[in-house]
Amino acid sequence: MDISFKCPICEQELEVDASGAGSTIECPACASSITVPNAGAANVVAVAATPLPPPEPPKEEKHFSVPVHERVPPQALIQKPSRPLDVVAKEGDKTMRIKTFKRTDCVEVGKDHFDEEVSAFLERVGQTNIVSVNPISYSFMELGTRTILADYGVMIVFKG
Repeated sequence: MDISFKCPICEQELEVDASGAGSTIECPACASSITVPNAGAANVVAVAATPLPPPEPPKEEKHFSVPVHERVPPQALIQKPSRPLDVVAKEGDKTMRIKTFKRTDCVEVGKDHFDEEVSAFLERVGQTNIVSVNPISYSFMELGTRTILADYGVMIVFKG
């Protein structure tokens, strides 16, 4: 139980625990010394018990299971080479592919082998597997002179 009373100087409403009856306190509003009155019928206030919060529902236990996977063997670092085009042609398993030749990649020691390399590739693929032969032009920077040069090449679309 608490004792409720007013400060005689500033009329501030105060509450003190019943065990503090007869003691002297300082008013928090005006800072004057006040003697707490004895517990009487007029100044006793019953303190209502604070209601307890409702109990929390029990925590739901979850049972998780971790999937177990079979150990997968590591992939081979060495892969089988692609099948030769003549084998693919016989089996009928053909997909569209692209091969690009740039003329600068075919020049070695001042000799241009562009025509020979393109012709050799076209012979390997075979005329029936060639879908299209498209000219391309591109530019690149020559590292020695730091100039931009234009060049040409060919893009071959074929089945294989």
